[in-house]
Amino acid sequence: MSFKARILFTFLLIHSLVYYDILVAFVFSSAVLAIFPGPDNIFVLVQSITHGKKYGLATVAGLMTGCLVHATLLAFGVSAIIKQNPNLYFSIKLFGAFYMFYLAFKVMRSPKKLDISDGNGEKKSLGSLYRQGFIMNVLNPKVGLFFLAFFPGFLFSHFLNIVLQFYVLAFIFILVSSAIFSAIAILAGSISEYIKTNKSLGKVLSWIQVLVFVGIGVYLLFSDK
Repeated sequence: MSFKARILFTFLLIHSLVYYDILVAFVFSSAVLAIFPGPDNIFVLVQSITHGKKYGLATVAGLMTGCLVHATLLAFGVSAIIKQNPNLYFSIKLFGAFYMFYLAFKVMRSPKKLDISDGNGEKKSLGSLYRQGFIMNVLNPKVGLFFLAFFPGFLFSHFLNIVLQFYVLAFIFILVSSAIFSAIAILAGSISEYIKTNKSLGKVLSWIQVLVFVGIGVYLLFSDK
C-alpha cells in the first residue's frame, strides 16, 4: 500500500470513528436482516444441504457479488440526486422508511412457518451455483429497491464524497452478510434440523423481524443525515 493510500485509509478510519454511532447502527441492522430467514439465506441453506458446504459458500459468493452491482448503481444514481436536489433526497429517505413499514406489514401477513426442503436435486458445479446466486441477485428488482430504501438513511458524513460513503456502507453490508451467510452454509445440517424440529420458531422469528423492520423505518424517519 502506497504512502498516499495509507494516509487516505487512516483519514477514513478516523473520520468514520467520529460517526461510529451511525455505522454501528448500520452494522447491527445489516446483521439482523441477514440472520432472519429470507429468500437468499434459505437458498444458501438449501444448496448447502443438497450439494455440500462449499457449494453453499459458492452461492454466497454469487449473491454478494450481485449486491456489489446493486450498490454501484445506487451509489452513482442516488449521489447525483442528492447533489442536485436535497428535498428529493429527503423524499427518498421517506420512501425508505415507509418501505420498511411495508415489509413489516408483509411479514405480519405471511404464514408464520419455515419450510426447508432438502430434495435430491441434480449435482451442480461450484461455478454454476456462483452464477445462479449472482444472476438471482442482480435480476431481482426487490434487492435494488431494498438498497435504495436502506442505505441513504445511514450516510454518515457531511464531508466525505457520497459515492465513497455508499461504497463504505456496501462493503460493511457485504462483509456482515457474507459472514452470516457463510456460517449458515457451514452449519447447514444443524440449522435445518433445528428449524424442522421447532415448529414455533417461524412465528417467533417473524415477529422479531417485524420489530426490526419497524425499528429501521423509525430510524430512517428521524435520522438527521
